[in-house]
Amino acid sequence: MIPRDKIKIAIIGMGYVGLPLARLFATKYPVVGFDVNTKRVNELQMGKDSTLEVDVDLLKGVLCAKSDMEKGLYFTNKIQDLSACNYYIISVPTPVDLKNQPDLSSVYQASETVGKVLSKGDIVIYESTVYPGATEEECVPILERVSKLIYNSEFFVGYSPERINPGDTKHTVDKILKVTSGSTQESAWRIDQLYSSVIDAGTHLAPSIKVAEAAKVIENAQRDINIAFVNELAKIFKLLDINTRDVLEAAKTKWNFLPFTPGLAGGHCIGVDPFYLAYKAQQAGYNPEIILAGRKMNDSMGYYVAEEVMQLMQRNQIDVHNAEILVLGITFKENCPDVRNSKAVDVIAKLGENGANITIYDPWALSEEVREEYGLNTITELPVRLFDAAIHVVAHRQFRAISIRSLLKTGGVLYDVKGCLEEKVDGSL
Repeated sequence: MIPRDKIKIAIIGMGYVGLPLARLFATKYPVVGFDVNTKRVNELQMGKDSTLEVDVDLLKGVLCAKSDMEKGLYFTNKIQDLSACNYYIISVPTPVDLKNQPDLSSVYQASETVGKVLSKGDIVIYESTVYPGATEEECVPILERVSKLIYNSEFFVGYSPERINPGDTKHTVDKILKVTSGSTQESAWRIDQLYSSVIDAGTHLAPSIKVAEAAKVIENAQRDINIAFVNELAKIFKLLDINTRDVLEAAKTKWNFLPFTPGLAGGHCIGVDPFYLAYKAQQAGYNPEIILAGRKMNDSMGYYVAEEVMQLMQRNQIDVHNAEILVLGITFKENCPDVRNSKAVDVIAKLGENGANITIYDPWALSEEVREEYGLNTITELPVRLFDAAIHVVAHRQFRAISIRSLLKTGGVLYDVKGCLEEKVDGSL
């Protein structure tokens, strides 16, 4: 067993998951934050975080030099800087490909990186979302092959699924109960103790790695299905000329009603994790119906919103072709710069196919990232001209401080995807 004063942690992947965790662990242990993105490493070494997940003062408060690591955080992109560590936590992205199949390439690469520096007695913990069985079936063989060490004899593995909620300043990593697991009884206990030492909300030790993996994917699959249900309700109530929000307000007066609201369900968790579970189910010979039906419904909502807007424009005798349309927000959720798997892009694509000229205003999104990810141009300052239509896609707090309708020409259409604007709108989900 590694004595507490000898623990040295390496965290692979300095994104939305890895950085907050690294900062937290660095308050008690020496931590090496590793990322292959040199630009990201240089940014973090200067105490800057473009994801806005870690407060600048908190980040600078744990920064330390490579040579002074009794406690604190050092960032690097050099593999050799990891060699003195004995706990390795992998927190890299796990998206899906164009066919909605799991893309574990970053996890494979991270496993090879760790395998090159793994020593006897070390523990490797995966936080990246995967399907049940992936850690032991896919990742462990890579660690064994590269390190030449024997699993559960010379090194051990655990899984502790991330529960980061980007943009949420209330439910930070230390305040979210942590599920832990390990490949042996002793390693599971050691992993649980490690997380317990920094997680104020406590931990839940799962009986196996597979259970912990499964718990993660069903958390977001369940939320995805619930959102799909209310999205379908929104489509039905539109045909029945009933306000969906009014119905939900009435229904949630019952004590056990789940208060979900319609909207665009994208992002790196809800928009991805159900496909991981479906993939593994199909491998086992079962074709999931509810899970994939929910994802199909939610994936259709961007195009549905665009169709709704175009119908309202036609009703107001506005030609969609060459119309000037303002889209407010392109991140996948409010008050967060994360643009991964944003369903706002589907709204934009459908309107663009019909010849509309789109202006995307998002004070949170990094224009360079949007251009790289989607080939779209965005602005971060409120435009001063008038538009034929405006679509409130993401509920950034800045949008509530302006009169969106004042940006519209006479007869212009205002559509509120989020259903939270106080001013009069022409349509909403």
